[in-house]
Amino acid sequence: MRQTHFPPSVLAAALSACATESVILNSERIEQRFGSYGIDVLASEAGLRRSSLFSYDGDSTTCRTYAVVQFAEEADARCDNAHSRVLAGDSIGETFKEDGWDIRKNTLYIGTIRLPEARTEVGKLMRLSGAHDLALHIYQLVLVRDVNELEYATILEAHHPEYLTEKDLRDIFAPEPLEPVSRSDLDRLSTLVFGT
Repeated sequence: MRQTHFPPSVLAAALSACATESVILNSERIEQRFGSYGIDVLASEAGLRRSSLFSYDGDSTTCRTYAVVQFAEEADARCDNAHSRVLAGDSIGETFKEDGWDIRKNTLYIGTIRLPEARTEVGKLMRLSGAHDLALHIYQLVLVRDVNELEYATILEAHHPEYLTEKDLRDIFAPEPLEPVSRSDLDRLSTLVFGT
């Protein structure tokens, strides 16, 4: 069994009541808000992918969402074609939507993570200097088609402050209170995102 990169208390929330929504894709929301969208896969290793979902500003890009994706341990054969495209760098939501799947997000955690004062790769991608609060959304991405529901990945997204705030995330995804996360687990999430 592969060890998870996400804190146990966050994943345990998946076993309790969690906010479940079928909403517009993050890629669609970025394009609607900023007029453009692109994705850059920054790193891909066994079962884990880091990517920047960005908008264009002339010749420059600004990361609007920094995503850490932990894929389910065993991919379902019905997803092989789309999963191969995702591993090659395509957008997860767009790829599965094109392949005839509905996307559902089971929210596990919504909060804020502090971008450190020191220069980080995430800060550079977001074109931010100094400390900033980034809205944090952790969810299970579930693929739905006919009577089939497949857990595809657990995803952590840190959002640019000009894109989504913690309040925005709560308004969109979690009308009900979610389980709290301990300080030590938030520190582990910070390390996962910023490498600090």
